[in-house]
Amino acid sequence: MIEAGRVAVITGGGRGIGRSIAVRLAHEGADIAISYRGNDEAAEESANLVREAGVRCETFKGDVASQDDVDALFKGVDGAFGRVDILVNNAGITRDNLMMRMKEEEFDDVLRTNLKGTYLCTRAVLRKMVRARWGRIVNISSVVGLVGNAGQANYAASKAGLIGLTKSVAREVAQRGITVNAVAPGYVETELTGSLSDKVKDQILGQVPMGRFGEPGEISEVVAFLAGEGAGYVTGQTITVDGGMVMQ
Repeated sequence: MIEAGRVAVITGGGRGIGRSIAVRLAHEGADIAISYRGNDEAAEESANLVREAGVRCETFKGDVASQDDVDALFKGVDGAFGRVDILVNNAGITRDNLMMRMKEEEFDDVLRTNLKGTYLCTRAVLRKMVRARWGRIVNISSVVGLVGNAGQANYAASKAGLIGLTKSVAREVAQRGITVNAVAPGYVETELTGSLSDKVKDQILGQVPMGRFGEPGEISEVVAFLAGEGAGYVTGQTITVDGGMVMQ
């Protein structure tokens, strides 16, 4: 459970898994700040779903890969809520291509958003969490960061980097009452997987022992646990939510 009145920042909270996490934490009683990059309408839809849970919600537009935008985000959150207790680094992009064809900007764009964005947002909240001697940081990685995937060297590198970042920061702040964990989803029913052909879907499902795609809500349940009071002795971990695709 999350203590009533906690404030959670969800990056990439405008749709998909981020939206599901925002709504789930709202139902736990947390006030929510949604960070998003481009889609105003989707972000407002997420905010309305959050507010239906009876908590406060504000949206903040910006790019987590930009230091100026991250500064503006947390200045806005501080003005609206006065605190940050929970950070979910969910913002991410893909620029898929085979390595031989991958352009430098395709590699840089993915690393900048997925990995550097997490670094910037995490650094922005840590000082206040240390002073409060309480905090929860959850980084959304991917099973691709654990096993790789053809055509996604940039994405896999960013998500594997998140796992290393998670472990390192967890060690730095463990004695301050702050936990830092990663969740690595498998293939989840989102707009991205919805656009795949039946042939590709069948190939993917052949790798999943449960034989189905995950639901965003199944990811947000794990995030809600890690963000709550009861997960205070869980830190530096990577939890796969993938139907058994990767068994460590």
